[in-house]
Amino acid sequence: MDKNQIQQDLQDIQLKFNEPLSKYTYTKTGGPADVLLFPKSQEEVCQIVAYCSANHYPWMVLGNASNLIVRDGGIEGFVLMLTEMKNIQIEGTRLIVDGGASLIETTKQALEASLTGMEFASGIPGSIGGAVYMNAGAYGGEITDVFESCTVVWEDGKVETIPHDQMAFSYRHSCLQERKGAVLSVSFALKPGNREQIQARMDELTHLRESKQPLEFPSCGSVFKRPEGYYTGKLIQEAGLQGFMIGGAQVSTKHAGFIVNTNNATATDYVELIRHIQKVIFEKNNVKLETEVRIIGRE
Repeated sequence: MDKNQIQQDLQDIQLKFNEPLSKYTYTKTGGPADVLLFPKSQEEVCQIVAYCSANHYPWMVLGNASNLIVRDGGIEGFVLMLTEMKNIQIEGTRLIVDGGASLIETTKQALEASLTGMEFASGIPGSIGGAVYMNAGAYGGEITDVFESCTVVWEDGKVETIPHDQMAFSYRHSCLQERKGAVLSVSFALKPGNREQIQARMDELTHLRESKQPLEFPSCGSVFKRPEGYYTGKLIQEAGLQGFMIGGAQVSTKHAGFIVNTNNATATDYVELIRHIQKVIFEKNNVKLETEVRIIGRE
């Protein structure tokens, strides 16, 4: 990988070489990205994807690194952080949002416009693209409920707009998980609402979140998917794992479904703790816990 050549070829795009991803992840863990890029527009994302394709460089989108763990070996190739792409447009009852925009900020804009439907997402820390990718949800709502369409650039450079009925949404899943691409923008269809009622619901959910979740520590959010017929936190609690630590990673004493970084944890601590929880829960309950959090990068 010729750094000078890359810098020359992509001179208009902000990028950093060998950049520690622990500076960006919500867990405050993770090794370096070979090249970390901050495209400011859809055109720049398409330019980077085309460049990687032409030069056979691996690439991936990191969103805003909230619901993932980057292994300590870091990530090979190009890593796109879309946090500079944060435009939110309101057209009647429709929101047209850049893939890198914050989900929380989007819900605030919906509130300002007295549009209802996104209250459930008012405390989910994630990017719009990441939220669509995993059909993010909380408190009885999911992205699928308000999603209209999204525009994606695929690995082959083709840009496509995908309507709701082709997204294959299900619990923490969308068709974007089956094919490599980057979400450029998303359209949400909301409804006119009462601003005070929208605010009240968002305040209620914020209170619930703050009282139940360990927001005072770095974490990757909800670690496991909910197994059918069970509550993950309850399973972990009943197995006696609440407060259990490996290195600096701990099963939260506030909510057993979260793993927090209490003392300079590494990504390896996180992954080993996740595997330990899965093993214990399977031995005790014959339940396979699937991760909701994505674990990516080199060992």
